Amino acid sequence: MTSAVSNPQKPADWLGSLKLLAGVTLLVALSWEIIAGDHVHLSTTYLTIQFFVCVIFLYDFLLRLMQAEHRGRFFVRHLFYLLISIPYLTLISWTGIRMTHDWGILVGLIPMLRAFLAMFIIVGWMVRGNRLQWIFAAYLFTVVVFTYLSALVFYDYEVLVNPKLEGFGNALWWAWMNVTTVGAEIFPVTAVGKVVCVLLPSLGMMFFPIFTTYVLQEYAAKPSSDSATDSATATAADLTQSSGTKNS
Repeated sequence: MTSAVSNPQKPADWLGSLKLLAGVTLLVALSWEIIAGDHVHLSTTYLTIQFFVCVIFLYDFLLRLMQAEHRGRFFVRHLFYLLISIPYLTLISWTGIRMTHDWGILVGLIPMLRAFLAMFIIVGWMVRGNRLQWIFAAYLFTVVVFTYLSALVFYDYEVLVNPKLEGFGNALWWAWMNVTTVGAEIFPVTAVGKVVCVLLPSLGMMFFPIFTTYVLQEYAAKPSSDSATDSATATAADLTQSSGTKNS
């Protein structure tokens, strides 16, 4: 009976680890494509990696669909996961339509949403049981990943037209300065760069209350054990003195 109950969980755990590995692989491939690419054409290696990663995501969706008790309800509720798991770049390349590098990067970010959700497994492994710590860990994970992706997109769109952007290090510094709402001396000149420049500080301001709440909750002044002992001793002494006064 024990093996019959535990065996169905093993494929799910194995597939979750596979999705996590696929998400990290896709992030590394996208980083290499943008940082080391020519910013004009998408490499065959990147297109191949994205295709196989999307196949893993689609397999996960179909497997959970077949195991669902109400498949129609499951399909409707998880339709968004299906849509962001489709290898759009591969399908477009099969049709023979030529896509510019700029649009290719934007379309390639769609499976990154699915990879981002898969990488939330890391957050679940980091924090278990404590809801506030889980929210704070999810906050840090979201800010770090979104800021890094924003730096990649900003660098890819701005590097050929922005004279102040000298390398990816500058783009990463620009992204972190904007998510902290401090700002940087590098100003976007493309439409996509301007959109990212607005989204970053908005994300920072939206998540800052979570950081403040966590700090206040975890590091607020708490009575030490010595103080509690002294307080208990003083209370006992007061009670003894009061009792002695009544007896006299």
